[in-house]
Amino acid sequence: MKIIAVIPARYASTRFPAKLMQDLGGKTVILRTYEAAINTNLFDDVFVVTDSDLIFDEIVAHGGKAIRSINEHESGSDRIAEAVENLDVDIVINVQGDEPFIDAEPLAKVIEVFKNDLDKKVDLASLMREITIEDEINNPNNVKVVTDQNQFALYFSRSVIPYPREKNVGVRYMQHIGIYAFRKQALLDFYSLPMMALEASEKLEQLRYLEFGKRIKMVETTHVGIGIDTLEDLEKARKML
Repeated sequence: MKIIAVIPARYASTRFPAKLMQDLGGKTVILRTYEAAINTNLFDDVFVVTDSDLIFDEIVAHGGKAIRSINEHESGSDRIAEAVENLDVDIVINVQGDEPFIDAEPLAKVIEVFKNDLDKKVDLASLMREITIEDEINNPNNVKVVTDQNQFALYFSRSVIPYPREKNVGVRYMQHIGIYAFRKQALLDFYSLPMMALEASEKLEQLRYLEFGKRIKMVETTHVGIGIDTLEDLEKARKML
């Protein structure tokens, strides 16, 4: 299997414009993320895919590989699908561009799903972690996932799922961690399929996969990414170097 990492990198950001081009210890955030992905030694290749000439030039100028995104896209899956359409690849890992402190362990876990999937029953793999604090469970910014007995996703929601009508029945609440591994064909299928009602309602692109019958294998982790969403996050990141 040929396994690559793709880092979608938009220049615009509602909460923190141009965050990927901010200085982080002498290098930009996006360059540090790119180099961290390479240094995991998990991938046959690593690409940044971007709508920005600035980000494209930043990666290429430092000897990296970047792909210019041709079209406007509503989701990260769309942007990645366009980028890999003509690449010879089997598995694509989506690495977040604003997480320069990449932990190799959770990435290795989602890759391992496909190495063990000899019958090719898995279209995507992703991560989840248990949350127990009520405010975290109720927070609509924390996407929850429920799975079947084989850890395939049944549904994702911003709402509390399952609804706790009965207490003390052993329900665990699982937060979706947005690291994805895709079979290339699943990405290309997504790119050609329309947004349906569930995705439009929840604003969760993973629901498009489920609505069209794709199988998403969830892997439990304790991993919590260190993302840079605000100026305060950037200052914290600088102190970690």
